[in-house]
Amino acid sequence: MDYKQYVTVVENFPKEGIRFKDITTLMENGPVYKQAIEEMADFAADKNIDVVVGPEARGFVVGCPIAVQMGIGFVPVRKAGKLPRAVLEVDYGLEYGKDSLNIHKGSIKPGQRVLITDDLLATGGTIEATIKMVEELGGVVAGIAFMIELSYLNGKDRLKQYEVFSLMTY
Repeated sequence: MDYKQYVTVVENFPKEGIRFKDITTLMENGPVYKQAIEEMADFAADKNIDVVVGPEARGFVVGCPIAVQMGIGFVPVRKAGKLPRAVLEVDYGLEYGKDSLNIHKGSIKPGQRVLITDDLLATGGTIEATIKMVEELGGVVAGIAFMIELSYLNGKDRLKQYEVFSLMTY
């Protein structure tokens, strides 16, 4: 399926010169959203995945339905201060500074095979931080799946040792 026809490109959002890829129009179309999730789950079907991990917030709208489709659990990765129990925290760089992500300690068991999901691969910083947390907790990153990859930002270069799947590439 040509999923790009269901993605709305918004010019100059969130700032001048950016062509924002809005997946909400894809998600509004139930059969297309369902097929996208099924295709991403199919990528992981032979990888013996134990749990899906996704960073907030759009990683949730991709990862949760994939986890349900696969009949396994979902572990959220959140911004600092959003998780109620003991957390592992990782700082990562942004174009304009630093941010941090958290995951509950104990949410990934040593040896668990993990599928990391998100809506978009841009520079790779968020996913790199997510990988670091998963591996520090003893998880094995068995695959990474995105709806969209912005290949011109070279984020995939940071993920060379992992199997990466994208539904669409811009």
